[in-house]
Amino acid sequence: MTKDNQTIQRSTPTRPFLDFPTSKVALGHNNSSSSLGDANCMEQLLVHCANAIESNDATLTQQILWVLNNIATPDGDSNQRLTCGFLRALIARAAKSGNCKLLTAAAAMANVHTNISINTHKFSIIELAGYVDLTPWHRFGFTAANAAIVEGVLDGFSVIHIVDLSLTHCMQIPTLIDAIASRFESQPLVKLTVVGATEDIPPMLDLSYEELGTKLVNFGRSRNIIVEFRVIPSSPSDGFSTLIEQVRMQHIEQSYHQREALIINCHMMLHYIPEETLPTFSMENCSRMSYRTMFLKSIRSLDPTLVVLVDEDADFTSNNLVGRLRSAFNYLWIPYDTVDTFLPKGSMQRQWYEADICWKIENVLAHEGVQRVERLENKSKWVQRMRNADFKGVGFSEDAVLEVKNMLDEHAAGWGMKKDEDELVLTWKGHNVVFASVWLPV
Repeated sequence: MTKDNQTIQRSTPTRPFLDFPTSKVALGHNNSSSSLGDANCMEQLLVHCANAIESNDATLTQQILWVLNNIATPDGDSNQRLTCGFLRALIARAAKSGNCKLLTAAAAMANVHTNISINTHKFSIIELAGYVDLTPWHRFGFTAANAAIVEGVLDGFSVIHIVDLSLTHCMQIPTLIDAIASRFESQPLVKLTVVGATEDIPPMLDLSYEELGTKLVNFGRSRNIIVEFRVIPSSPSDGFSTLIEQVRMQHIEQSYHQREALIINCHMMLHYIPEETLPTFSMENCSRMSYRTMFLKSIRSLDPTLVVLVDEDADFTSNNLVGRLRSAFNYLWIPYDTVDTFLPKGSMQRQWYEADICWKIENVLAHEGVQRVERLENKSKWVQRMRNADFKGVGFSEDAVLEVKNMLDEHAAGWGMKKDEDELVLTWKGHNVVFASVWLPV
């Protein structure tokens, strides 16, 4: 599936698809681009279904769910598997409705459709390392961030303190330790502070963070690098406030003794901080800001040496269900499309990979309030947030760009990279996927 040159119809009829086709040919089991198996048609069906659920139309909901059930198979092509993930999410949303008829319709569809539940996997360290290496989705940010960090702390720091806010359980850190070991004549002390595993958000790890810390300390020792590992239980739900305060005290104490570089490394974690505007009171006037704004202002007050921000370049923040559905559908086709290039059909790794995507889809569509944590914002929004918090973008050096390009050469030909002002952007078939940025306090 590609989204190039596709025109997505935005009109929503009041009462669509009253006479549903029932044959397999009519349901999209052919190669005709005009069939219901076409990506645009699938998106429209999902939109109509979401509208029916929101308007408590149980009859129409069940009709559209039935059609989707027949065309969106969990073992089909990338379009079908993508739509199957959205079907699961819409059934989950309908099942939460207070409408008894919608509950009945959702229960009936859950019984009809196979594999309706999402079974996310708990990875071992070896499995997670393999998972991360499958595509540049995470490696892109790792490579760009590591190059920027090493270049940013070459100026005689005896201590490098890395606050690692990462979704991937420190998978970036071994390559960073390797880079530090190879670039520094006098090996600095590396202090690593993490917030611990974010509960129930994939990818999940089957290892405690205490055990993970021991492995990283031992790995550092094998590279003649002293690593100190510290876990501070803290939550994105309040902007990691506990982490910020403890890092503040730790950094103040350390600065009296040794020259410490403070690196805030944010890898696909900040979009779990609530973005809603909340009432707060400042010393000067009554202002309104979100936890995201509060977090960025808090890390600015730490006067960090460097801040690295890497995240997915999409927007899932709309309060409107259909708006989120369209944004998610037009972004999450990418991992389904890429998976066909590197994992065989039926493989266990593919099941793990796509289960994590399905978890994201369900969280975006089926949940509201504090339960809806997948709230991506696009690159331009984060850039504006960072500037408003008194940071300036500094871009990446030619050496860093070359390292990223060399990494991409190890992957399928569809992956690419572009420079967009100071940021680097990972692309798949020309579509933005992940951005990486480096910031200094003004």
